[in-house]
Amino acid sequence: MALMISVSGIRGIFGTDLTPQNLTRFTAAYGTWLKGGTVVLGRDSRVTGKICEDIIAATLASVGCDVIKVGVVPTPTVAMGVLKHKAAGGIIISASHNPAQWNALKLLNSKSEFLDADQGNEVIRISESEQFEYQPYDKIGVIREDEDLLDHHIEKILDLPYIQAEQIAGKNFSVAVDAVNGAGSKAIPHLLDKLGVKTVHKIHCTPNGLFPHNPEPLPEHLTEICELVKEEKADLGVVTDPDADRLALVDNNGKLFGEEYTQAAAFDFILSKKAGPCATNLSSSRVSDDVAREYNQTCHRSAVGEINVVKVMQEQEAVIGGEGNGGVICPDLHYGRDALVGIAMVLQLLTEKDMSSSEYRATLPDYFMSKNKIQLDELGKDADEVLEMVKEHFSSLEPNTVDGVKIDFAEGWVHLRKSNTEPIIRIYSEGKSPEAAKAFAGKIFDLLK
Repeated sequence: MALMISVSGIRGIFGTDLTPQNLTRFTAAYGTWLKGGTVVLGRDSRVTGKICEDIIAATLASVGCDVIKVGVVPTPTVAMGVLKHKAAGGIIISASHNPAQWNALKLLNSKSEFLDADQGNEVIRISESEQFEYQPYDKIGVIREDEDLLDHHIEKILDLPYIQAEQIAGKNFSVAVDAVNGAGSKAIPHLLDKLGVKTVHKIHCTPNGLFPHNPEPLPEHLTEICELVKEEKADLGVVTDPDADRLALVDNNGKLFGEEYTQAAAFDFILSKKAGPCATNLSSSRVSDDVAREYNQTCHRSAVGEINVVKVMQEQEAVIGGEGNGGVICPDLHYGRDALVGIAMVLQLLTEKDMSSSEYRATLPDYFMSKNKIQLDELGKDADEVLEMVKEHFSSLEPNTVDGVKIDFAEGWVHLRKSNTEPIIRIYSEGKSPEAAKAFAGKIFDLLK
């Protein structure tokens, strides 16, 4: 496995690919690109987080950047720190849902957004050319700390006009939490306390970076939280990934909502408060379109990737956005996925509708996804050939080619995207039953045979 370099940062296994040399080189490139200014630096709970933080902070200072260290906090909290301090940028040390041996740098700009393609490619260019602007002793940056940033983030959520903590407190909610021993371990219970949640049942809320199960919040990894909800008769279960930007929900019967339904609930809540379009990516469920249609609004689609959703949100002046992996993007707070604001929205929604979480989930239509991949070496074709073949075959359905090829059928869809890291094409499909979803993917397999 080689170091994975993209416009949003670098990722790899610490000590093998993600070495101190690579951390220094890429951080120096980022600081040089910023040309000084302040950088907010936060991390998730991984064992290697502290040593990475020390290397990165020192490197930033060496190229003339002031550093504000904020410790173990959710990724969206770092984004809020960029806005709070009017910083030039931010770095999150987190490999998101990757296993514990991984770590990564995620890079933010002065708007608290992930770098776009042009910005990221310039950082990569500087790192490859090693044209770093190290500073003399009297111009190096200052390193300081902000220990109150999480409180600031939560207060900004409570200040949103549609979040009413007093109303939520009146429901005496019982909520179960699985933070996978990540950055949400303290943040999520603290948020729930501030929202007036009566009882919080915690598992895996020790921020030591030792993930007790696969940290990606997928159904096969979440049996414990489902059992906890049933045992404790909780009203809701919430699950976050290691850096707490993705949110999965469990209803009061111990049944998973499905990550796609996190953003659907957020869309439903916000659209009930303000008129306007919403946005998500091409691989996200049609349930978001259904919710938008209920409010006579349009759900716009972007290429896969958080910054791509953000760009479409800004172009369309969307009032809410997200991704089907449990990401909620609330532009009233910041342009990034935020599990904390997602939790607040869901609790406010249940409060206002006076429904149990299972009753609310039953109001949303059911869709099912199938996720597959094609090994290109088995086909003897490259990715572009395959995508062109599929596009031509389904030309009468006017495929969307913004990101790979997506074909919309009357009762479902199929989306093909080539991988940037493997010789494969990913095939996501959706239908109104598991069998229908597989059948849409089967159309592609039949064509390629």
